[in-house]
Amino acid sequence: MSPRPTLRQQLRRRKPLHTFTTSTGESESGGLRRTLGPFQLTMIGIGATIGTGIFFLLGSAVPEAGPAVIVSFALAAVAAALTALCYAELASAVPVSGSSYSYAYATLGEFAAWAVGWCLLLEYAVSGAAIAVSWGQYLNDLTQRLFRFQMPDAISAPPGAGGYINLPGVVLVGLCCLLLIRGAKESALVNTVMVLIKLGVLVLFIAVGITGFDSGNLQPFAPMGMAGISTAAATVFFAFIGLDAVSTAGDEVRNPRRTLPLAIVGALIVVTTLYILVAVVGVGAQPWTAFEGQQAGLSAILGDITGAGWPAVLLSAGAVLSLVSVTLVVLYGQSRILYTMGRDGMLPPAFRRVSPRTGTPAFATLLTCGFVALLAAVFPLDLLADLTSMGTLAAFAVVSLGVMILRRTAAGLDRGFRVPGYPVVPVLSILACGYLIYELPLDTYLLFGGWLTLALVVYLLYSRKNSRLEKAAEPTGDISLPVNGPMTTG
Repeated sequence: MSPRPTLRQQLRRRKPLHTFTTSTGESESGGLRRTLGPFQLTMIGIGATIGTGIFFLLGSAVPEAGPAVIVSFALAAVAAALTALCYAELASAVPVSGSSYSYAYATLGEFAAWAVGWCLLLEYAVSGAAIAVSWGQYLNDLTQRLFRFQMPDAISAPPGAGGYINLPGVVLVGLCCLLLIRGAKESALVNTVMVLIKLGVLVLFIAVGITGFDSGNLQPFAPMGMAGISTAAATVFFAFIGLDAVSTAGDEVRNPRRTLPLAIVGALIVVTTLYILVAVVGVGAQPWTAFEGQQAGLSAILGDITGAGWPAVLLSAGAVLSLVSVTLVVLYGQSRILYTMGRDGMLPPAFRRVSPRTGTPAFATLLTCGFVALLAAVFPLDLLADLTSMGTLAAFAVVSLGVMILRRTAAGLDRGFRVPGYPVVPVLSILACGYLIYELPLDTYLLFGGWLTLALVVYLLYSRKNSRLEKAAEPTGDISLPVNGPMTTG
């Protein structure tokens, strides 16, 4: 028998590419059902990306850059596009659930994949809890406008901001949980309807807002100079986060090699177009100095133009609906990532169990929703916002690096999409992520270091001993698994 693999070998072992697909194009577990097409998957990407940020973001971004916030949105869109293109290539080459966790497993090794999985836990679970917390506030705003009624702060305000338990957030997570357990197809249908409605609300804002457009409001165009434009670009970049949710659905997509990159690029185009149009109309409809401290966001702009109260009600309803859609997709993505990690043996077997009736990973979904509901109910999440950004940017950088590694180690691999301008695009993507990480405060680095330390402890105590690669190596001790195994077309 060969010697037992060393810890270093265990940390660096990579999952062979041929294990990600089978000759039938199904996922290796055969558990999840391929029911999603290009349109539904694109709606998942849009639903995860367009949140309440665009409804209220101009109030914080315009004071930083003035009318030149339009350029800030364009710069942020370029940074998001660099990463999205890298996701599109890896999604077409490794067409399974798990997002950047799976891509890291195929390119960087087992512990890197495990660490990325923990970063995704920050991106999805913690941000999902923050979204659920804020839902109660927007719901209160809507009920106040419609019925002159609000829930007490004690049960609707964020913990630490006058609230004791965020009941609306718990209810929202619970409703999304029931829908997700029912089935991916049903969840995608409901998400599609909600996304189309909130897109309609934004289109209405553009159509009505353009009637109040005054080119004089664009002067001076860049009162804060390039520094202000860059600062605002960093602010609005996070309105683009969510496009990677498409890649968590790899095992439930028909013809994933074609559908995954198509949905990622399609969602990017729709989101970017809407964001820039909203920015142009917003800064053209009122002086840029009027945005300072403007809490009602797009609602206030339409109210000034029309002189009526209905725009505020409509935009408030759009914000409420937007949060439901984002929460649904975030919970969906996190449960699929946990499912994939369970399938690889990195988490206990319960995570990979799929309900024979609904075809969904019920345990992973219930645990995800329970954890997010607990965070939303009782934890103040303001301090974790930057930590969420750190985890997201780290995952983005890994994907871009993975593109370059896979181009070298598996040059002949069948890819449904190739990053244009290679290797410039992935390099620029890594640099953009690095710049935004550099801008984060020191306490975020310390928290992130503690988070990765915890990841290492769990890996050493459980995951490295129970991973499927470890089980496969046990009979002979051989861990020299091929990086570029035979790859079939999905």
